[in-house]
Amino acid sequence: MKTRPLFLAFTFGALVLTLTNCGGQKQDEHEHAATAEKEDEKTTPVSEPQFKVDATFQSQLSDFFTAYIKLKDAFVASDVEKVKAEASAADAALAKVDMKLLSGAAHNDWMTYLSPLQDALKEIQATTDLEAQRKSFRTLSDNFYKAVKAFGLGGKEAYYEYCPMAFNNEGAYWLSDQSKIRNPYFGDQMLTCGVVKETLK
Repeated sequence: MKTRPLFLAFTFGALVLTLTNCGGQKQDEHEHAATAEKEDEKTTPVSEPQFKVDATFQSQLSDFFTAYIKLKDAFVASDVEKVKAEASAADAALAKVDMKLLSGAAHNDWMTYLSPLQDALKEIQATTDLEAQRKSFRTLSDNFYKAVKAFGLGGKEAYYEYCPMAFNNEGAYWLSDQSKIRNPYFGDQMLTCGVVKETLK
């Protein structure tokens, strides 16, 4: 029974630390982002692809990554119509990724990721509710991360980034082409809230 006050104090302290890191004023937010970037330079793991795959497939996946980044940037801008347009462009880029260039376990894994990617892009295009679009973007990002980790982007770097406060503190990830945080789940509300968790090549 004596340990309960200590546990509660620790829990409260952790909550305050999280809120301070991402939920404070703009100045605190920028300071947090700068500190996080310095820490990430030392601690962010770098992951190589799991499979050796055809360079053409990696190039096509890289083209989809480019389209994904434009979609992510539309979320950063909180622009619903642009989000829909970029989701449509990303859908077209995804359709050009040729699964026939894969075989064996690599082909099976890609098929596992492909359907959720397609579904998420269709969901984003089907609504004008920005928060609903962002939920589908989270699903898109989670599955695209698995694909990039498995197959790589042919030498192009991707940064796997995380915001602990997204979706009522459930947390959410996304991919970026730069380590500088631009949060697609909050936009201007908390633009730099987040940290780089992993660098993918």
